[in-house]
Amino acid sequence: MKKIFVLLLAISACTGAKKEDQASAESTTPVAGTEITTQPAQANALTDAQRQEGWKLLFDGQSLQGWQIFKNRKNNTWEAKDGMLHCKPLNEKVKGDGDERSDLMTTEEFQNFEFACEWKISPEGNSGIIYRVTEEFEQPFYSGPEYQLIDDQGYKPKQEPVHLTGANYDMQAPDALLAKPIGEWNLSRIVVNGKQVEHWLNGQKVVAYELGSADWKKRKEASKWKDAKGYGMATKGHIDLQDHGHEIWFRNVMVKAL
Repeated sequence: MKKIFVLLLAISACTGAKKEDQASAESTTPVAGTEITTQPAQANALTDAQRQEGWKLLFDGQSLQGWQIFKNRKNNTWEAKDGMLHCKPLNEKVKGDGDERSDLMTTEEFQNFEFACEWKISPEGNSGIIYRVTEEFEQPFYSGPEYQLIDDQGYKPKQEPVHLTGANYDMQAPDALLAKPIGEWNLSRIVVNGKQVEHWLNGQKVVAYELGSADWKKRKEASKWKDAKGYGMATKGHIDLQDHGHEIWFRNVMVKAL
């Protein structure tokens, strides 16, 4: 009788363990429709799935091939280092290293596209990604809208919502503040298709707008771009990384034509 009782206990324990294992497996099974982001096995490399979707790298991790300085101005701040596209901090004390500054932009122009990159910024840093940029005007932001990149918490003076990370700079604030702590990598995406534009930050859409719409015109009239006649007018242009005098790093920079 004791042997039978011990056997029943063993069977019961085994069954309970199986149920716990099953419950654990179910708890880690992704819910249908949940987006799961996977990084490539190495930085600055596309996965097979990304290649099939039409993505191409804009930064090879080793050089500035495929990039140029805005208006070919003097510059000694942008470099490819340690697998990252790096903008040096402002250095006014040492000539020839961080004292000649300008934006870095793609040699290629894009019309309808999806752009993605990972980035991290220095404490109190400020930068941006400007798209559909032309060299018609004195600065890139006079033609292209800007996806703002900034230290939301540490930048001084404290910024208005329309100047925080993910914003359409000085035009439209992000729906949520999703930038990661300084020192951590963020994932940004910009989708431009005709007049429709979306800003994504760390997996969530934070801005959406229509170029030339009544709402867009109203916002422009109340912004810094009120008198910038060429702002947002180009239907094709370069993708520009802003040199704002602060240190910033980019990797896994890629684009897909739409």
